[in-house]
Amino acid sequence: MTTPDPRPQGKSPIAPPDQPRTAEPAALPTGRSAPKNAARKGVPSAVRPGPSSDGAALLDEVEAFHRRFNVFPAEAAYVAVALWDAHAHLLDCFDSTPRIAFLSPEPGSGKSRALEIVETLAPRPMVAVNASAAALFRAVSGPEGRPTILFDEIDTVFGPKAGENEELRGFLNAGHRRTGVTYRCVGDSQTVTPFPSYAAVAVAGLGSLPDTILTRSVIIRMRRRARNEHVEPFRARLHEAEGNALRDRLAAWAEQVREQVRQTWPQMPDGITDRPADVWEPLLAVADAAGGTWPQRARAACVALVRAAQSTDKHSIGIRLLTDLRDHVLVGIDRLPTIAILDRLNALDDAPWADLDGKPLDNRRLSRMLAEYMTADNEPIRSRNIRTSGGILKGFHAADLEDAWARYCAPRKSATAATPLQPSSDHLNP
Repeated sequence: MTTPDPRPQGKSPIAPPDQPRTAEPAALPTGRSAPKNAARKGVPSAVRPGPSSDGAALLDEVEAFHRRFNVFPAEAAYVAVALWDAHAHLLDCFDSTPRIAFLSPEPGSGKSRALEIVETLAPRPMVAVNASAAALFRAVSGPEGRPTILFDEIDTVFGPKAGENEELRGFLNAGHRRTGVTYRCVGDSQTVTPFPSYAAVAVAGLGSLPDTILTRSVIIRMRRRARNEHVEPFRARLHEAEGNALRDRLAAWAEQVREQVRQTWPQMPDGITDRPADVWEPLLAVADAAGGTWPQRARAACVALVRAAQSTDKHSIGIRLLTDLRDHVLVGIDRLPTIAILDRLNALDDAPWADLDGKPLDNRRLSRMLAEYMTADNEPIRSRNIRTSGGILKGFHAADLEDAWARYCAPRKSATAATPLQPSSDHLNP
């Protein structure tokens, strides 16, 4: 029995259309054969457009298929995942491919199920659990054609107990760009040989990912279903064929719009630049090719998910330090002695400074961390002499940090009062 559609009925830009689309059956023009490279691209040689060659209606069906088995945390996630499924069939049209990452803090949150549904829709899926980098780059460059790599339990590779996997991380980073290759020495003569690494990758796992992978990904923060959230049980023997039928129709539609997508440079929403723009450009190009409400829904989803990633992204410990100095320490003050800065930082709630590897942040580590960033004059940020009522002490000037704040920190959301100084440093405030 099919569970009623749990979608809300609001008409936000991300929300699905109120009425399902219908489209007349379409077929390839008489005498038109499947593309010569169809097998390499994962397109069955006998594929013809299915009941609908309307891209918008087809994406509606892909989204509905996910909704039957997945409960995602937001409407934007359904839009992003459906577009990612379609983009995997058009990989050669783009300069880069975003990773899609289903992450959660606890098991039983639907990550693996989401990956299973993607597997039925993606071209040439390759399920990889604990696969080595060598196996993956040889699969990508193999004669059978480029696979879509589905990496479940990615926390066993990059989690806190997994150790270092720099080779695999390097492969995933290089494969983000179409020009990405992995070099290996081959044969008795040890000839340096480039192996293409460009491939669509979906991952699922607990916790987070290395920053270099996280910033190249569309992040779906999964969570356990609430008691009032219901999905249809996924039965591979029953439902895999349905997903594969949609996959074949996606492949056929992709062949129809390939040249259009290849020449498309989608307009980004306001505020989406740099790496987020690289991540979302292929998905917005697919949405524009599909038409209907998908261009608007895709851009609304882009803004929502990028903002969500920025609000939950811990960034590096250095950016956290810069942000805390701006928002909690040097508030309304143009300079402050190092001892007072440390008192304020270590007193912050929900901050790491009081316990860094079992020790509180000290002046040496503070100076070392800030020296990695530059002033507006392109010199390392360093402490300077500050005259206080108790004498001359070493400290930092806000002017030296302003350029780093502007370049690395997210815009300030609202004015935040500084944490009160501890009694031991009250007299040091100039």
